[in-house]
Amino acid sequence: MLTINHLHKQFGNLTALDDVSFDVPDNQITGLIGQNGSGKSTTFHSILNFLRYDGQIHWNGQPIKEADFDAIGYLPEERSLMPKLTIEQQIVYLARLKGKSAKEIRPQIDDWLKKFAVKGKKNDKIKDLSKGNQQKVQLIVTLIHHPKLIILDEPFSGLDPVNADLLKKAILEARDQGAAIIFSSHDMANVEAVCDRLVMLRTGEVVLNGTISEVRDQFGKSEIYVITDWTEEHLAQLPHVVKVQNIRGRRFLLRLDDPSQGPEVFEQLTDGNYIEEFSQQPPTLDEIFRMKAGISHE
Repeated sequence: MLTINHLHKQFGNLTALDDVSFDVPDNQITGLIGQNGSGKSTTFHSILNFLRYDGQIHWNGQPIKEADFDAIGYLPEERSLMPKLTIEQQIVYLARLKGKSAKEIRPQIDDWLKKFAVKGKKNDKIKDLSKGNQQKVQLIVTLIHHPKLIILDEPFSGLDPVNADLLKKAILEARDQGAAIIFSSHDMANVEAVCDRLVMLRTGEVVLNGTISEVRDQFGKSEIYVITDWTEEHLAQLPHVVKVQNIRGRRFLLRLDDPSQGPEVFEQLTDGNYIEEFSQQPPTLDEIFRMKAGISHE
């Protein structure tokens, strides 16, 4: 487990991190989210010892030692591959920096390329690959030494849904093998799909921390998804409905000012008759992100 306690970082007059504390348990994926400038990169760089900080960062109850970095896999948001190297040279070079021998890594490369459906041979140069295939190689480099702590910053950047699913499967596999994983993305659908826990930073402070269900439940079941023949105007007249959004066709999203009034809305909407869909839920992570970041729904 990675434990971060009272992390503080100052850049001149700018407070980048202000008393940040959270855990990253083994066998779980922790989503670290926030707007640009919220402190995510500073947190990553503190964990990786790229900069000095105040506070404590412990791995399995002890301060992180130099030897522990061989057990960390880091995929930065910006690609950091060397374009003139071949795929094989790049993978072997970075694996050796993590304490693995070329003899140990080379036999694994073909299987990893197949696993991620990389369109290229291992003797192809990095610069000749598409952006999506470069991203796949970068994730291979992050995972091939089987790290115990994995930090992924926008891992699905530049990938279509099919290839994103391949990488998602590999990330979940690493979690199931015991890794503690930090996953950062601006796409809340990806965060909700893969993460067990969530930490949100805003201007260097933790504003959300808990499991995905705990975070969503904090905001109450203020949304109702319904399929109905009622008009948008008619739905807006229901008690405690403060906003109506037509999602598609006959499907609507109703927002309530009081989640406890869902049964009353149900009674008035159905009047004892069958209804195709009526689902009362907490806000999505995307909506929660907007609320906590101070961005209006409008």
